[in-house]
Amino acid sequence: MTSAQLPGDPPGGRRAVAVWSLGVAVYFVAITYRTSLGVAGIDAAERFHINSSALSTFSILQVLVYAGMQIPVGLMVDRLGTRKVLMLGVVLFTLGQFGFALSHSYLMALVSRALLGCGDAMTFISVLRLGSRWFPARRGPMIAQVAALFGMAGNLISTLVIARALHSAGWTTTFAGSALGGVAVFVLVLLFLKDHPKGFEPAPASHMGADYVRWQIADAWREPGTRLGMWVHFTTQFPAMVFLLLWGMPFLVEAEGLSRATAGQLLTLVVLSNMAVGLVYGQVIARHHAARAPLALGTVGATALLWGTVLFWPSAHAPMWLLIVLCAVLGACGPASMIGFDFARPANPPERTGTASGIVNMGGFTASMTTLLAVGVLLDLTGENFRIAFASVFVLQALGVIQILRLRGRAHRRERERVVASRVEAVHVPA
Repeated sequence: MTSAQLPGDPPGGRRAVAVWSLGVAVYFVAITYRTSLGVAGIDAAERFHINSSALSTFSILQVLVYAGMQIPVGLMVDRLGTRKVLMLGVVLFTLGQFGFALSHSYLMALVSRALLGCGDAMTFISVLRLGSRWFPARRGPMIAQVAALFGMAGNLISTLVIARALHSAGWTTTFAGSALGGVAVFVLVLLFLKDHPKGFEPAPASHMGADYVRWQIADAWREPGTRLGMWVHFTTQFPAMVFLLLWGMPFLVEAEGLSRATAGQLLTLVVLSNMAVGLVYGQVIARHHAARAPLALGTVGATALLWGTVLFWPSAHAPMWLLIVLCAVLGACGPASMIGFDFARPANPPERTGTASGIVNMGGFTASMTTLLAVGVLLDLTGENFRIAFASVFVLQALGVIQILRLRGRAHRRERERVVASRVEAVHVPA
């Protein structure tokens, strides 16, 4: 990929970094709230007196709302701009976190997680759009990976801070205190965030009403690169998401016999590995565009191999070294899922990038929602047999790989046909 400045590219620079960092800060807080249940699953089961299926409903509902909001949010970002959508998202996920802190009934807690999922859904697509408006197109893969990297750092707050605070300060104080972060980022976005640099205003939408919505979705879906991106996201993201969002802690404690402290350290390893691998994947893809599919498929293969080895280890508990390797490999799932956006970005013009990103992002969270439900149901049906429950991961991985292989050639041919245009379509070219 060329390092030359393309015509119409945003300038980048320090101001771009400062503005983009505000969007990333919002995503960081959203990830903290999203994953806070992952370290509080055992506490939530005790607080609300619920079984595994009911516990999984928390995350399923949250992810269901998130996935269902992706296309509407993409349309909102394309029509309203990043700042307005981010502000609405912050309000919703902060209210959801406060509500979860004060919940004493299962129903109130469910409503709070749904509200949180709705606000969370508005963050990442907005951050992707912000990056494409403030940085040159050639920076796209790296900017997206770095955004995900800092977002995943929010997971560290869950595993290192919230997990400890739950035992020292209690449920209400921990979750209500964490919700203050949402208040802080709302004020920063309100005062300082701008949708785009001066002189790089996007073209006004040419379609309005229902026709605009229908055409945006249909045109984005028609591109093989969008569909390939969705299936890459679907296949790569969900094993780590399921592990971090809910079932990793119960699996490591109840099935593998580890202490909660040791299990928390392994969850932290997943996050740290995610951050390290994200930097590597971003650099590789920025320099070698053809590496996208091999990296995605290689990550799926490695994840399946390690997941299966742990589940079917001949003794009752897998050795610690194997669990460490599994968690390190799971850390590659998030960066691999970001490759999906790198297939969709050059396939769509800038006025459609939000909608296309929403379609891609819907993939992984649909898979996560399905697996969260399957694991919870299978645990109840099999008497807490994690080996059987966790084997449901292989079904979705197989489905995703089939779709990736089916669409890969078509998307590549389409991208090759418009390779020159694709280098400028990801940014706004001023009239």
